[in-house]
Amino acid sequence: MFPRNLLRRIPKSTSLYWQNAAANRISLLIRHVPLTTRVPVATHFYVCRRTLNTPAPMVNVSDLSIERYHALSDATMTTLLERLEDLLDTVGNDAYEVDYHSGVLTLNLGTYGTYVINKQPPNKQIWLSSPRSGPKRYDYVPESDDWRYARDGIGLGKLLDEEITDMLRTKVSLHLEGVSTQIRE
Repeated sequence: MFPRNLLRRIPKSTSLYWQNAAANRISLLIRHVPLTTRVPVATHFYVCRRTLNTPAPMVNVSDLSIERYHALSDATMTTLLERLEDLLDTVGNDAYEVDYHSGVLTLNLGTYGTYVINKQPPNKQIWLSSPRSGPKRYDYVPESDDWRYARDGIGLGKLLDEEITDMLRTKVSLHLEGVSTQIRE
């Protein structure tokens, strides 16, 4: 049923606990469990505390038209592909490869892991799955002309530069800022 460390028997008469739990906004899962034994049926309440590792996802409503989104994201993905191909040619390790199909860019860095960067047209975002920092969703920010992660404000290019530099132990600068200047007519 539930792991023992998550369950705690709460007597029915403990109304102060319920008031405190509501005041503290603790996420509770309450189960009403009838127990049958040799004695008459007894009713016990069990409380399971749920803790969330990350806050709820942030929903950003983008002002971009779908045409503008595609132009910006295509320019970003094309530039990223070209610069990563140049980087991998410079590094010269056959275990590393970059591939781009149907809006999904995959950067395989062998034992360091695989990056997956893809377009998300319904949300007008670019999503990143990093072996170091995990999943992130990037929105286009016109003020900085860059794709930025809303929770920490760090740009897609800056994060990739830092992580890949750390992995490959060579200075990496993908220059992904200035997205609108990279649009090819």
